[in-house]
Amino acid sequence: MIGSLRGLVIDRETALDRSAAAELTIEVAGVGYRVTATAATLSRLPVDEPVLLFVHHHIREADQKLYGFLAKEERAAFEGLLSAHGVGPSLALAVLATHPVDQLARILADDDLGALCEVPGVGKKTAQRLLVELKSTLVLPVLDELGGTSIDLGSMADGSVNGSARPLVDVREALVSLGYSSEEVRRAVAGLSAETAETTDSGQLLKLALLNLANG
Repeated sequence: MIGSLRGLVIDRETALDRSAAAELTIEVAGVGYRVTATAATLSRLPVDEPVLLFVHHHIREADQKLYGFLAKEERAAFEGLLSAHGVGPSLALAVLATHPVDQLARILADDDLGALCEVPGVGKKTAQRLLVELKSTLVLPVLDELGGTSIDLGSMADGSVNGSARPLVDVREALVSLGYSSEEVRRAVAGLSAETAETTDSGQLLKLALLNLANG
């Protein structure tokens, strides 16, 4: 099993959007390995310098494929997503492409169904099932001012998570109910700072989000 690769990126394909899978070829000791990664990972790889990718070696009956990540935590999250019923490599990669690991941890901890529905290919029923399955099994790093720390989502089911993200959940749900697309919802919420979310109620946040869309 291949667990990591260190070498030069000799070829790369640009993804059409950030949720799509991208492919690169990394040369290690004269051998080129084709690796699938997110567009964000591809954009962060230096040119003409050795890179290190942590690899998930996915083996099926008639096929083998390598999935590359810049951090072990990303690979662990990918493999945790694969453990959920009905989640294959393409969907797991799409989840991480849409929501980075620390953001995904907060989404699961706060039961943010709307955020999971932003992932291409994830409908409401799939999002509900993922929330139930992953909260009890997935351990993800949540980054704060003190740096990275691992949080067991199952241990936070009693509501011990900081509730500052709740207003943002309400805003996402309101925008979806108003008929805005996933991309519009993502853009509107991205324009709201964490400080604003902590000090503003859901109604005011929704007005600010709508202003972001109007000015966008």
